[in-house]
Amino acid sequence: MPKLIRITTVPISLKLLLSGQMKFMKEAGWDVLMVSADGREVQEVARKENCPHQVIPFTRQITPFWDLYCLWLLFKLFRKEKPDIVHTHTPKAGLLGMIAAKFAGVKIRIHTVAGMPYMAAEKSKKSLLMKAEKWTFSYATEVWPNSQSLKSFILSEKLADPSKVLVNGEGSSNGVDLNVFNRVSLKENHLVAATMRILPGENEFIILSVGRLVKDKGIEELVKAFLNSKIVNKSKLVLLGSFEQGLDPIDEQILRQIQDHPKIIQIEWTDHVSHYMAISDILVHASHREGFPNVLLEAGAMQLPIICSNIIGNKDIVTDRKTGLMFPVNKIDVLKDALEFAYVKREYMQGLADNLYREVTEKYNRKNIQQSILKHYYRLLESQDSIANS
Repeated sequence: MPKLIRITTVPISLKLLLSGQMKFMKEAGWDVLMVSADGREVQEVARKENCPHQVIPFTRQITPFWDLYCLWLLFKLFRKEKPDIVHTHTPKAGLLGMIAAKFAGVKIRIHTVAGMPYMAAEKSKKSLLMKAEKWTFSYATEVWPNSQSLKSFILSEKLADPSKVLVNGEGSSNGVDLNVFNRVSLKENHLVAATMRILPGENEFIILSVGRLVKDKGIEELVKAFLNSKIVNKSKLVLLGSFEQGLDPIDEQILRQIQDHPKIIQIEWTDHVSHYMAISDILVHASHREGFPNVLLEAGAMQLPIICSNIIGNKDIVTDRKTGLMFPVNKIDVLKDALEFAYVKREYMQGLADNLYREVTEKYNRKNIQQSILKHYYRLLESQDSIANS
């Protein structure tokens, strides 16, 4: 039975970004161990994936001495477990996981790239973050960007040897679960609960944003565009996600507007995202950087019209005026115009959403993505066996 160790920095990434993937591999006959920092999601993930979990106390900040300690813990773990494959996801887990796996003698070391912090970093941090990405890629035996445009960026920046860079299928780290993000499968009680949280007025236009409430996700621009728009009194802006003021803080004035404005509703993270999508009129994703955003796949599967920034990752999923509307990143006025356009041209926007629905269901079914990953694992095992027997 081949052994796989799957690593993310924090457990919520195992829960959300890689949901069902470890269970799939175990059912395919693999011995799977999950690794991340501790967190409230650990027990839930271990139960849902039916795989053991090992805590390594990663931080998401730059903490050199603590990172060395985590590197040592990973090295000892790999020497003990002797995995056939170590597969990392998220920047800190990738850097430490790839280095430790290399020195522990793990032959197959895969790192999935789902966006790189250095792409949107301030100048003071940009050089260090770029070096960290290069180190991660150099210690990996394969690098899997989760979109074609992210692959192109990695190659154009000469961050990795082209021979080790591969996009799985059409892109995406895990696809979309069409059983969950499906209007037919919605639960009435969760729809009622979501409606009660938002309390939409009669004919009120519901604008939804899903993700962390941080500067990097374009939350400041979205709030400003919404409040400056002509439709503010006819709409509600629903921000589904949690603040991370300690990591990537949004402006204090914007924070107060989110908390105090009667037309803005902030809701902490929920496992019932599909129900909020079902009662919304449009999804806005104003992010500054992405790999291959799951939220756009999920909105596509829910036939929810989309407005998004024209960045790497987003443009791998959405085609402007074919499957959604795109605007230049950070351009508040253009985003404001797009919101007003979507309010007026609802039938047109629904046509775009229907186009995206067909693409998402054809290309990004989670079952197909996971099967493709499994095939790559076997390809790499067979390649190692050939080397060993030559």
